Amino acid sequence: MISLRHIEVFHAVYQTGSLSGAARLLGVSQPSVGKVLRHAETRLGFALFRVVKGRLVPTDEAHELFADASAVRHSVDMLRESARNLRRIEQGRLRVAMIHSLGLEVVPDAVAAFVARHPGVSIDLRTLHSEELVEALQARTSDIVIGYDAPRHPRLAPVMLGTGQIVLLFRRQDIPDPPERIALDQVRDLRVIELLNDGTIGTLLGRRQPAVDDGAPVIQTKTYFVAAALVERGLGVAIMDEFTARACASEAMDYRPLNETMRFDVIAAHLEDRPLSTVSHHFLECVRSVLATR
Repeated sequence: MISLRHIEVFHAVYQTGSLSGAARLLGVSQPSVGKVLRHAETRLGFALFRVVKGRLVPTDEAHELFADASAVRHSVDMLRESARNLRRIEQGRLRVAMIHSLGLEVVPDAVAAFVARHPGVSIDLRTLHSEELVEALQARTSDIVIGYDAPRHPRLAPVMLGTGQIVLLFRRQDIPDPPERIALDQVRDLRVIELLNDGTIGTLLGRRQPAVDDGAPVIQTKTYFVAAALVERGLGVAIMDEFTARACASEAMDYRPLNETMRFDVIAAHLEDRPLSTVSHHFLECVRSVLATR
């Protein structure tokens, strides 16, 4: 009934409130915008906008259509981004997405080692939430993603990189003479900052829940950095991945592994139909080396 061009023009007019604004947004002439809009209304059989005090005001029908038009625009934008990225695929470019905690030290250290050996390679790094990693591969905004779980998708190929462990992050003044490993019974009198995580780490953290349920009041957060900031302000202790804890260690903050060893995997993934390039293999070797020294 209506074309992508109709949707693009309708979306632009709805957002800007005028033909001239839509023309500037789209980089075309105002008459061409008006012509496409009128053609769209003819195809639809109803008006999309009415002129009120010199401005184009959306009709009720336009309000109903806008959400669907926005969804179509988003899908088209993703398709265009994928096409652009396909054209840019080359040996001299590396695009990596990672979960936030690995972006604090592990990946930056790996990048430093990689750049020392491959100074001519361009690198694009971004941090994402775990649930966004698959979309980054599908949209081809990243060639590799790295997290604590292998993303569950039939098109993805996982690559094992190393392991980490769960630790306790605390202020030195709260546990002034910590042992090499800390038993959960030792923190019963301290408020526990709960980390809400649905992946592998969340499963591991869930195992120790009964040991602290009857202890001090709990603060909950889904963000490791927020948990660390709360610990620093004396609001309790937090059980988290060692990489975040190590990055937060300071004169005032310290961490120790738990008596009950809880380890998790660090895994990279790529699209199965897009084998890793030579530079990607070299970069993942740098990540492995960094993890091996932790």
